[in-house]
Amino acid sequence: MPGVKGPSDYLQEPPRHPSLQINSKYPFNAEPPRSALISSYVTPVDLFYKRNHGPIPVVDDIERYSVLIRGLIDNPRELFMRDIKMLPKYNVTATLQCAGNRRTAMSKVKTVKGVGWDVSAIGNGVWGGAKLAHVLELVGISKLTSTTKSGGKHVEFVSIDKCKEENGGPYKASIPLSQATNPEADVLVAYEMNGEPLNRDHGYPLRVVVPGVIGARSVKWLDCINIIAEESQGFFMQKDYKMFPPSVNWDNINWSTRRPQMDFPVQSAICSLEDVTAMKPGKVKVSGYAASGGGRGIDRVDVSVDGGKTWVEASRYQKPGVQYISDDMNSDKWAWVLFDVTVDAPQSTEIVVKAVDSAANVQPENVQEIWNLRGILNTSWHRVQVRVGHSNM
Repeated sequence: MPGVKGPSDYLQEPPRHPSLQINSKYPFNAEPPRSALISSYVTPVDLFYKRNHGPIPVVDDIERYSVLIRGLIDNPRELFMRDIKMLPKYNVTATLQCAGNRRTAMSKVKTVKGVGWDVSAIGNGVWGGAKLAHVLELVGISKLTSTTKSGGKHVEFVSIDKCKEENGGPYKASIPLSQATNPEADVLVAYEMNGEPLNRDHGYPLRVVVPGVIGARSVKWLDCINIIAEESQGFFMQKDYKMFPPSVNWDNINWSTRRPQMDFPVQSAICSLEDVTAMKPGKVKVSGYAASGGGRGIDRVDVSVDGGKTWVEASRYQKPGVQYISDDMNSDKWAWVLFDVTVDAPQSTEIVVKAVDSAANVQPENVQEIWNLRGILNTSWHRVQVRVGHSNM
């Protein structure tokens, strides 16, 4: 691609926030301390989790940078940044979550394969850019189209990013054309994050943001868009990010028996307390996040101070001072909610959280029930231990 050089090594990595917990250096994968997530509804860019499969691409000539739209369409077209920015700009507040969020806890049950994420492979951003539905209109694909005249049914996003899983080829993923052409799905070709141009870690100069769907489909460093008949055959669509039952292992796995994971299930986590926290007896504030995929809101967040025997309901909010109502038009449908509740902890105990979304989906109680060999979608009740001491604390 003109104006692009893809580094073959890691010598040109951008600077990062010192508080990030690095899970792997090459490629760079890191998450913020969990306490940072509840400091604000919109996650600061430098504290947003970093997920990579290879070196960060460098775009050194923005004037020559372009995205090619091609495939099963009559009018392929090369789009430059100025073409994208001439379209109406939308700001969409959306939570992105790596499918492997909370993988470390799942691995404690039985070892899984993948980056060892704690609870912070998730973040909430304000993404600015053009709706993909409007971009596709530039090549003759009307809104709410499910099939092109030439038989295109899926939209594949191909990255500048090169990764070993693709044998040195580009990262790629796809979504259904019906979703891509639906303006209400809010799929963006984004060039801003939190009101500023995307930085290199998060996809500069252009990335796709697919709200309500696991982060693996929100392709960064966009190179081209292909209109195709079947789902992308990329590694991360066909041989990764699929949900298998606990009975499947690396000896009997058949990747073709499962569809690529798209929407993420209802999720919540406590961020005000670590896995084990020492404290004096008394009141303790329990705060964290809850989110669900597919645009579903959060109807309830339940907190237990006795390991799940009894529960109290936590308060939920998005914007401070504004009442949150699940699925209300004034709520951010693609974004997480933050929760908090103050409880009594007179003695050592296990504090637990679970969320219920607007479709009445609830998190499973035990991680054993959803264990899978890739360690994705650990949405089991989140549990932390409180050690209460009575002297010299």
